[in-house]
Amino acid sequence: MSVSSPVKIKIDGVEVTTYEGDTILSAAKRAGIYIPTLCYLDGLSSYGGCRLCIVEVKGSPKLFPSCTTPVSNGIEIITNSEKLRKFRKLTLELILSEKPHICSICVANGHCELQDLAKEFGVDHLRIEREWTAHKIDLTHDFLVIDHNRCILCARCIRACDEIEGVHVLDMKMRGKDSQVIIDMDEDWASSRSCTSCRKCAMVCPVGAIYVRDKPFSEIKDKEIAKFILSRRGS
Repeated sequence: MSVSSPVKIKIDGVEVTTYEGDTILSAAKRAGIYIPTLCYLDGLSSYGGCRLCIVEVKGSPKLFPSCTTPVSNGIEIITNSEKLRKFRKLTLELILSEKPHICSICVANGHCELQDLAKEFGVDHLRIEREWTAHKIDLTHDFLVIDHNRCILCARCIRACDEIEGVHVLDMKMRGKDSQVIIDMDEDWASSRSCTSCRKCAMVCPVGAIYVRDKPFSEIKDKEIAKFILSRRGS
């Protein structure tokens, strides 16, 4: 079994030793350095969709998604700057403007990662004009609900269904603003023959898009489920 070579990098001026093939985000997490994330989840493949984990790399004018950018020896990374805070705040405003995220009437109010990040970055109003389209709420399953009006297209549910449960019931159709999470071949949930009703999609959803009917969110949400299952498989 080959062992990756050690790599020395700097994150916010702190020297960190990591290994080839590691990402900036995983190196920062192990060093106890906070980088905000939304689509990322320990135990699932990196998606790079939300762009909240962007960082600066000294010597480059670009911003890099830390969850998908591999480390290289000697690079210096900045995780927290005025430039990054502005970009992250704007990104949150864009996400919030796409769908009717009205916290006071949302089932995830108080247990929503998007809501928490909006508070963290001081998003108390939107500077972007909203263009909301009414989407279907699928209530056909015995207890699972998918509300497309609250979905932020983070693909956590798709990756959990595919990589952890291994059934790939969920997928994404279309592109851009027309993108939508679908069940099997774009069917109602009750028609799915592949769904195991495992609830993992509801456990990892960061917002109120997939949930278990009549269950409090404090009993449903489990961000550690993918990491826990992966570690148990490897033991």
